[in-house]
Amino acid sequence: MRGKGDRLMKRVAILGAAGRDSHDFNVFFRTNHDYEVVAFTATQIPDIVDRRYPAELAGKRYPAGIPVIEQRDLERLITEQEVDIVVFSYSDVSHQTLMHLASRSLAAGTDFRLLGPEHTQVKSIVPVISICAVRTGCGKSPLSRLVAERLRRLGWKPVVVRHPMPYGDLAVQAVQRFATFEDLERHKCSGFS
Repeated sequence: MRGKGDRLMKRVAILGAAGRDSHDFNVFFRTNHDYEVVAFTATQIPDIVDRRYPAELAGKRYPAGIPVIEQRDLERLITEQEVDIVVFSYSDVSHQTLMHLASRSLAAGTDFRLLGPEHTQVKSIVPVISICAVRTGCGKSPLSRLVAERLRRLGWKPVVVRHPMPYGDLAVQAVQRFATFEDLERHKCSGFS
């Protein structure tokens, strides 16, 4: 008798906060036939539970999209969806919180993983400056604006790239360009809609 560990395609749940999890899915899991992502979890962003990562972004392997469930229901998700691997995919938590999630996953009978830079970095043919922080609200956006302005003064033409965020309709907002204040209004950004 074969167990779930013998499956050729591993079933994955991605623990996320509606940002890096989408990025990790897009760059590592979306077209990877060794894995099937069965759910994302939600923990920090309000009103995303019971939504779906849209089929238009998930790709042809996920014609119904991918459900988003409460992170507090992790053990039930692992059991009901026969999850083989839980992947942690957000950044602004303490080591204690991270290891508690790992312990919950392991106790429920699944592997627990973190994806490294080799699998998640966006490949680029131009120089890249990465602006990161340990949590939301540390000032990444103002720092990005400052760095972009300084680069413009040096004659460079910087472009700011950000992972998807679930504040609106992700399928409609898959790619957005912001060059003017009118763009903020057109894309229905927070405080502009």
